[in-house]
Amino acid sequence: MSGTFVGMPAFPEAAHEAVANQTLRGNLRHATHTIRAKRAAAVAEMSDWAELREAGKQIKDHTLRHLDRYLVQLEESVTAAGGVVHWAADADEANRIVIDLVRMTGESEVVKVKSMATQEIGLNEALEAEGISAFETDLAELIVQLGKDRPSHILVPAIHRNRGEIRDIFAREMSEWGRPAPEGLTDTPAELAEAARLHLREKFLRAKVGVSGANFMVAETGTLVVVESEGNGRMCLTLPETLISVVGIEKIVPTWQDLEVFLQTLPRSSTAERMNPYTTTWTGTTDGDGPQAFHLVLIDNGRTDTLADEVGRQALRCIRCSACLNVCPVYERAGGHAYGSVYPGPIGAILSPQLRGTESEIDASLPYASSLCGACYEVCPVAIDIPEVLVHLRERVVEGGPVTQEGNKVVLKPAKGHAAERAAMRAARWAFSHPGALRTGQRLASRTRRFHPRTLPGPGKAWSATRDLPAMPAEPFRDWWQRTNGGKDTSK
Repeated sequence: MSGTFVGMPAFPEAAHEAVANQTLRGNLRHATHTIRAKRAAAVAEMSDWAELREAGKQIKDHTLRHLDRYLVQLEESVTAAGGVVHWAADADEANRIVIDLVRMTGESEVVKVKSMATQEIGLNEALEAEGISAFETDLAELIVQLGKDRPSHILVPAIHRNRGEIRDIFAREMSEWGRPAPEGLTDTPAELAEAARLHLREKFLRAKVGVSGANFMVAETGTLVVVESEGNGRMCLTLPETLISVVGIEKIVPTWQDLEVFLQTLPRSSTAERMNPYTTTWTGTTDGDGPQAFHLVLIDNGRTDTLADEVGRQALRCIRCSACLNVCPVYERAGGHAYGSVYPGPIGAILSPQLRGTESEIDASLPYASSLCGACYEVCPVAIDIPEVLVHLRERVVEGGPVTQEGNKVVLKPAKGHAAERAAMRAARWAFSHPGALRTGQRLASRTRRFHPRTLPGPGKAWSATRDLPAMPAEPFRDWWQRTNGGKDTSK
């Protein structure tokens, strides 16, 4: 993944700083509570929501199991429709392909549809380094770009900003990027939207190259799909002469019929709408209509490694609705920047460590950025069991390395640290597999309970400083059971 967030502290330190920001917490609380309430009402309208959720899960799992076949089918379909498919193993290769394609047009600027994939690979920064200007056209992404900021939410990247802050950003920065903000701009939503519309319209009308991602790709026809609420995507996807779409390989669905499921669940889960205001689909190129050159850049960037993990691969089902962020008590208080990734919140806590590995301090901390309350799983429209994956990734962090593939077997890289914790877990495993030793240890612990400390020594002080140690019973359960069941020890 991109180094955009490299250098940021690990989640505990970043979150500690974020929760002290009262303005940030107020912005997040208001926005997430509003979105989650609207989503709940929109979902409640669907009597078959549980069936749609299960259908989405099954479609995604089927596609991931046969991803190699569907990728080949997609390439054949896109090529037959007049498009060109490029394959990128990582962020550097994807950026190099896009840069070369833009250079071939002779242009020095592009307009962009909101895209998590291009943020993931750091495309804007790569283009800028080559003298190519990339203009974000989504309203929230525009706010982030003008404010020299980072996105903090999948759906609403500027969720950490309030209207007053946005007005100040527009008034201060718009003139440096193009058409300046109107004189006397206020913080009313209508005026802010109009200022953005006027600023962007001139960019739409002169742009020769558009860059997008895609919410879905239909393998049987080679069709790409973008859903959005403002119309900026429609402008970027239809007006430029050249369109370059950068998409993760997991975004495939096999058929148009499969697409039907997600066009019902995605808008209700993300924007609480029955249908997205703008659903744009395109298949290759058509003479005299839309872009005359279409390039699809398919990126791996850690996805096949994630696919090799039987537990973690379910993160690749994600359709980027952001419902998990809006119900997460940790995200609501810490905000998206604390996650150190373009994928914040619960889904980011399981996706980023798999795409980037758990070697860095940031990524090793993300599986612990959760209370494991399970609210994220309850609202996920494709039933990703995020708590299960979080616990799985915590095991990987403790064991010391990433998952690797050896033949048909998935194994953990040899451990690098956490020796005391590993030793304790191995001792517990041994005790639980030897009933006699476990029974003796329980009896000894009960008979010496008056001597047990109230707090743990050494590193354990951090744990017992805020928790009471469990009280030791006067007798082990095994002894009680034997005493009350006629002398029979049924635990063996």
